[in-house]
Amino acid sequence: MPDVQAATANLIPRLRICHGRGGSLPHRSTPPFLLCGSAVLLAVLLSILFAFPAGAQAPPNEEVKPVPLLTGSTGFITTFDGGEPHLHPIVTPLVLVPIGGRWIFETRATFETDMVQLPGRSAFHGTVAKEFEYVQLDFIANPYITVTVGRFLTPFGIFNERLYPVWIRNLQSDPLILPIGIGPSNASTGVMLRGGFRADPKFNINYAVYFSVLSTASPVNSDRFAGGRLGIFVPAARLEIGGSFQHGLQDERSNAFGFHALWQPPILPLDIRSEYARSIVGRGYWVEAAYRLSQVPFLQNELRRAQVVARMQQFFAGENASDALLPMNTKQFEFGLNYYFIDGLKASSSYGRQFSTDGNKNVWTMSLTYRFVVPLGHARSE
Repeated sequence: MPDVQAATANLIPRLRICHGRGGSLPHRSTPPFLLCGSAVLLAVLLSILFAFPAGAQAPPNEEVKPVPLLTGSTGFITTFDGGEPHLHPIVTPLVLVPIGGRWIFETRATFETDMVQLPGRSAFHGTVAKEFEYVQLDFIANPYITVTVGRFLTPFGIFNERLYPVWIRNLQSDPLILPIGIGPSNASTGVMLRGGFRADPKFNINYAVYFSVLSTASPVNSDRFAGGRLGIFVPAARLEIGGSFQHGLQDERSNAFGFHALWQPPILPLDIRSEYARSIVGRGYWVEAAYRLSQVPFLQNELRRAQVVARMQQFFAGENASDALLPMNTKQFEFGLNYYFIDGLKASSSYGRQFSTDGNKNVWTMSLTYRFVVPLGHARSE
């Protein structure tokens, strides 16, 4: 299915083996079982790190020389939020630079603006916001583990890492719980270990463990916390389920946790995605279904490129307010239509209705997005 193929294509160039927010419990001293579990997990990861050579899966007598790559997405998104129009052009370039056979440097930047009509003026006005979303160096230790240092997307849940780019997501609006667990700027500054392996002939396991330091330099600020994510993927059922956990190491020293599930029924062109997250700032969930109309028995040439989407979500404000989250309990339902002209070029339209204690409103969205890939050299084999 195109969304899954697009997401997979986004992951493969990054040379990752696997692979995006609610009230938390009051802080207490770290329980002994968490300390023991962390020590065991670290020991297992270190044993994997030094147990396998990096080139274990390379074809014999053939070495592929990777080249730098410029990829990313661009889009123009129009939103009518409670009747107020917003024009939102966005460009997100991603640069990948391989260094030898085991290192890769990667960075992603965003240039965007939110243009609105000022009182007494008919034209739209806005300022361009520029941000380096992440700047990181990856070391591919072996087929089962990659070590990352620098500024990286916080692997809490699935939306921030896998579904955030405008050309991948099924609906252009962010989930209400997205800010939970990912830090003040959606990224962490520190170190991360991640990878995946086949635990059984019937299922695979993917994991990420990370530590972030405190940074107050805007817009690359980050909080001090540690956490991890674990997922179980069943290829035969095309099902993944997993969970995330994070412990804050500053201020309230509170915990955050979440669960996610992804399912593509083998007999239907259907994507089902869902997340739940809970922390001291709030809790909530979202459930989304996207159905490709390729099996409709009429107008197949026209409808095979169309996709209908629906999302239901709810957010409950927590005891600690956050500027990144809504200050009141909110429920929102959305449905939309996507049309894929060619691979990477997509037009979308959606309608949503938001209900909250602050009042109800309609949210309309229209967008045109495109994903580009430009090799910065010529690949060769030796």
